Amino acid sequence: MSDVEVVVIGSGIGGLVTASMLARYGFSVLLCESHTIPGGSAHGFSRQGFHFDAGPSFFCGLTDPSSLNPLRQVLSVLDEAIETIPYDPLGHYHFPDGTLEVCSDIDRYRQAIAEITPDGAREFSRLERRLATIYEALRGIPPLALRLDWEAIPFLVRHYPFRLFKLLPAMGLMQRTVGELMDECVRNPWVKRTIDLECFLLSGLKAYGTIAPEVAFMFGERARSTVDYPLGGSAAIVDALVRGLKKWGGELRLKTHVEKILVESGEVRGVRLRGGETISAPVVISNATVWDTYLKLLDAADLPPTYRQENLSLPAIDSFMHLNLGIRSDGLDGLTGHHVVVLDELADITVPGNTCMISIPTVWDKTLAPEGYHALHAYTLEPYRDWKLDADYERRKQERSRSLYRAVEKIIPDLRDRIEFEMIGTPVTHARFLRRYQGTYGPAIPPIRGIYPTIHTPVKGLYRVGDSTLPGIGVPAVAASGIMCANTLVSPSKMSEMLQEVGLL
Repeated sequence: MSDVEVVVIGSGIGGLVTASMLARYGFSVLLCESHTIPGGSAHGFSRQGFHFDAGPSFFCGLTDPSSLNPLRQVLSVLDEAIETIPYDPLGHYHFPDGTLEVCSDIDRYRQAIAEITPDGAREFSRLERRLATIYEALRGIPPLALRLDWEAIPFLVRHYPFRLFKLLPAMGLMQRTVGELMDECVRNPWVKRTIDLECFLLSGLKAYGTIAPEVAFMFGERARSTVDYPLGGSAAIVDALVRGLKKWGGELRLKTHVEKILVESGEVRGVRLRGGETISAPVVISNATVWDTYLKLLDAADLPPTYRQENLSLPAIDSFMHLNLGIRSDGLDGLTGHHVVVLDELADITVPGNTCMISIPTVWDKTLAPEGYHALHAYTLEPYRDWKLDADYERRKQERSRSLYRAVEKIIPDLRDRIEFEMIGTPVTHARFLRRYQGTYGPAIPPIRGIYPTIHTPVKGLYRVGDSTLPGIGVPAVAASGIMCANTLVSPSKMSEMLQEVGLL
């Protein structure tokens, strides 16, 4: 006898998707979240009337039934929906030598590039067509039909034989990096820098470190689906997943910190909570990072030494500096919601502080700030090393946030005179409040080093989901990891029933 059939640790998007789908499949599921609110890196929070997204603010296809976005398909399975506001252009890239308007419509995007470099636009078009070949091949297989066990291929052959056949011509492209494809058709340095930036914003790595299907999916979705922002911010997505979890009988326990995953003779037995309470379960799924799972939640003896060392040695992307501001909005008519600012053209875009991402969601949803104000979130990479809570912490925090202020001032020159509220976050903040190893964004795994670890572990009954598992970083990717984990734990017949119910089979 067990307390529950499945314990999921962590209510990030990966954990929420896994738990809610397993509840939908009929499992008794307990989702344990250490904090007072769910959502992990995608949670939202409010200060002095301003509402901020803690992490992601760019979404595609949330209300489009034809979208390939795994998160959109999960919402359909849970019979949940959210309200969104569509918009285009989706943002602006500000380089020291000019600004590029980034449109979801691929023709308008190409035209914007042509206004800067006509030859570069023609080269970009050739690269885009190659990426479109990958996207069209992927469109035939819904993410909800994916699983990660020996049943995966037989299931696809049985239910999607023609669509699977259409994948074959694109398989060679799918195994290559964006950089490799770019080398074959792009020579223009301006376009190469722009593609590097697109890849960096998606995966944390430049073109040679980003696998082609990731960027193909991004370009394809934003061109063929709807770019939309959820009313209420990213917290609205979290709320919808929590509603779905509870609707189908799952349980979410907040302020419930899992201290250890209990393992005996190579098999999961459950979890022990802070305070000593134990919960028995034959299946435990960790939405914590690979480092937090294997360093904190498991004892070293629970894993084969070589396997443990290989996973713990995975390179990690840096953490972040965050700047959350509440500013007066008077005189800012025409302001757009997403901006990326590269401050120094001589420095690499991956240098901490050089590339700054800015989101102003009150451009679309005015309820996120008091009337007459905007809520603004800016962030940039920042290494975790050397950060500590000491007498120098506040001074260093102000010093390291200067690049973020400089970036925002490129968009709003009189920014300093408009500030009503200011909050600065550091890698220490990121690590502490998100309980992430060194506050990292996730693993930095170039394709030449192989693929991300899968959901499977050497411990029977223990699985992992989230941004340190296949397919990697980003909201669609972590949602896909949750789908694949949930599907792997059920029979193909149950998957077929579910796919039929949502009209995908």
